[in-house]
Amino acid sequence: MSKRLQVGIVNYLNSKPLAWGFLKGLHADRYETLFLPPAQVADRLRAGALDVGLIPSIEVQRIPGLRVLHGPCISATEEVRSVLLVSRVPLARIRRIALDENSRTSVALLRIVLAESYGLAPETVTRTADLESMLADCDAALLIGDPALHVDRSRYLVFDLAAEWRRLTGLPFVFAVWAVAPGVEDESLERHFDDSLRYGLEHLAELERETAAELELDPALVHAYLTQSLSFHLAAPQREGLAEFYRRAERLGLIPAARSLEWAGVPA
Repeated sequence: MSKRLQVGIVNYLNSKPLAWGFLKGLHADRYETLFLPPAQVADRLRAGALDVGLIPSIEVQRIPGLRVLHGPCISATEEVRSVLLVSRVPLARIRRIALDENSRTSVALLRIVLAESYGLAPETVTRTADLESMLADCDAALLIGDPALHVDRSRYLVFDLAAEWRRLTGLPFVFAVWAVAPGVEDESLERHFDDSLRYGLEHLAELERETAAELELDPALVHAYLTQSLSFHLAAPQREGLAEFYRRAERLGLIPAARSLEWAGVPA
């Protein structure tokens, strides 16, 4: 049997539907899955230590030679709920922001939103994702993933970055995509990764029960998050939003140049 492909999966609730089939043993003879923070998935793909990874969408522009699978992604059309700027003060008074060390796409999105919607460019520092310590010496904090779902919104001013992007551009925002490393050629990739997402969506009730208990979240919040806040298909509006994100990131110097995506395989 040939060596299994190494797949980097982000251990956040928002990625569970995409990976659920793999996590439950689907195509286990073909793939070995590894749980990693988003930034580490990108770093390992860059280093050639992964074959496929669920990576922050900005990293597709920063890592040469990556190809993107056509179908599955993590995106939001309106509010995303899990990518938040959490502030102790009104936006205009923010001077220093603590950035979640696991974030790259959301950092770029934050800079775009603050600059283009509000004319702001605060100082930033990178920190571990702990809200209280982040706000100890900063006016605001960027939180992503599961920690953001636990924020007590009654205590802070909270800005949802997907909603801010929607107001700025009228487009959905794509946070993560499956990226394939250079040299990895497998005509089954598209079908197998679609299979994993399809399995997750078909077993959503089971997924919600398990993850709500694991994360100590209200099951109703988990259900609303996965079925209303998030979209998992890289359709035409999502691709348009992704292209616009890259154009604006280039304009602010966050990427060298906005390149067209290279696709892996043929859509299933």
